[in-house]
Amino acid sequence: MLKNNASAKVNLSMFKNIKSDLPASIVVFFVALPLCLGIALASGAPLFSGVIAGVVGGVVVGSLSGSKLGVSGPAAGLAAIVLAAISSLGSYENFLVAVVLGGVIQIIFSILKAGVIGYYFPSSVIKGMLTGIGIIIILKQIPHFFGYDAELEGADSFVESSGENTFSAIFNITDHIILGSLVIGLIGLGIILFWDKVLAKKAKIFQVIQGPLVAVVAGIVYFALTQNHDTLGIASSHLVSVPIPEDFSSFLGQFSFPNFAAITNPDVWVVAFTIALVASLETLLSVEATDKLDPHKNVTPTNRELLAQGTGNIIVGLIGGLPITQVIVRSSANIQSGGMSKLSTIIHGFLLLISVVVIPKLLNMIPLSVLAAILLVVGYKLAKPSLFVKMHKLGWKQSIPFTVTVLGIVFIDLLWGIGLGLAVGIVVILLKSYQNSHFLHIEDNSNGKHKIKMTLAEEVTFFNKGAILKELDSLPIDTYLEINLIKTRYLDNDIIEILEDFLLKAEERNIDIKLVSKRGVVENPSSFIKFFNEREKSNLSLS
Repeated sequence: MLKNNASAKVNLSMFKNIKSDLPASIVVFFVALPLCLGIALASGAPLFSGVIAGVVGGVVVGSLSGSKLGVSGPAAGLAAIVLAAISSLGSYENFLVAVVLGGVIQIIFSILKAGVIGYYFPSSVIKGMLTGIGIIIILKQIPHFFGYDAELEGADSFVESSGENTFSAIFNITDHIILGSLVIGLIGLGIILFWDKVLAKKAKIFQVIQGPLVAVVAGIVYFALTQNHDTLGIASSHLVSVPIPEDFSSFLGQFSFPNFAAITNPDVWVVAFTIALVASLETLLSVEATDKLDPHKNVTPTNRELLAQGTGNIIVGLIGGLPITQVIVRSSANIQSGGMSKLSTIIHGFLLLISVVVIPKLLNMIPLSVLAAILLVVGYKLAKPSLFVKMHKLGWKQSIPFTVTVLGIVFIDLLWGIGLGLAVGIVVILLKSYQNSHFLHIEDNSNGKHKIKMTLAEEVTFFNKGAILKELDSLPIDTYLEINLIKTRYLDNDIIEILEDFLLKAEERNIDIKLVSKRGVVENPSSFIKFFNEREKSNLSLS
């Protein structure tokens, strides 16, 4: 009886933010749909495989994940791997075996606690990843906004499959403008901005009904009214293209199933491990970035996330879907649209499934330029100019890894950008000659009163994020926490940000904080960043 009551409470708590989660899920659905289809095309896989991945990523992974706002689905970063693997393994059915095995390997990663790797990426690289993705979204969507749809939705590499690159595609727009696409793109962008900047502040109804939804409806109406117009009409090649089954049996025929006879092929295992490794890395990076964007600063359990992703990949492999990861574009759209819990992720998955079954013809009336307008706004919010100024002010130890990450993502691709940024971040740390393994000492003087003393060592860098974050997150309610920095001469900006984010959690859990340093003693500081008075440098010297 108690278990049933507890289960009922959990189910009810999921729906307490439905007013925020439902409109957010609709926006994520419109962002996800073209990306699922575009990534499937770029991967050389059946179109429906991208939709399957989106549905499983939303419903299954969303339900199992500990992330409140992260959204999973097919990832552009895996498209090249999938394309090459399908060719080398001989068939899509053979490839699906590798996807299933990749999911099993991810579950093994979670059992081995490999999720801790996500904590060892410096904040500057994570911010660079978010900014780089924002810039890529803007650059890649500009041609679609004007009706130049030569490149598939969801692409993130500098060199495009059409033979152009990110910038040449923009320079060639003038020769390929579709007036109808441009007109409704401008109308859609105007609706979204007016809704966000004006109407949303006027009444709650405009917060429940999101601007992107209105823009999409306007796009459908525009297409219906102008489809026979010679100048303003939009051809089907510039619209969403969802597969339309003739009947239920043809709908079921879109599913593919793995050929397990190929499991003895060594190449299948190589592809499986590659998928597991790349998908896990992209997921952990997206988890870190999503938690940083989260206004409530929730901390996602990374090992549980790997378990959820592994389970999702086993399921998509069994029914013909593309491999999935947590993806930052959809996650950031969720956060920007006011999503509050994992319910928005789950609903978006159901919306994908229901829409392709019930209203595929209506979906195929949505102009790609309207969806480009939505993504342009998402991209801008990820890559605001003010962030570049802020990173510059934090000093070269933060700004150089940040800049290298951004440039790597824009001019190569996501994984290369992150890898280069991380390499530079490590070099920066080596330059600081960091060789202190005893960076944290916990002293429990509670005697039943929960009094904890946390003493930091002389030098603390982003390598120590995971342990400090874990200690802070494990503090019980009604704790008196003393953070002693008397001996600390060097405190990385990443650690200061963790302490800053912890203030919100501390207030919610009734944790009092006493900060002791050479600069003085402060009870319950309002801001750690203000206390340390950051100027040009992000890596503070506390001596």
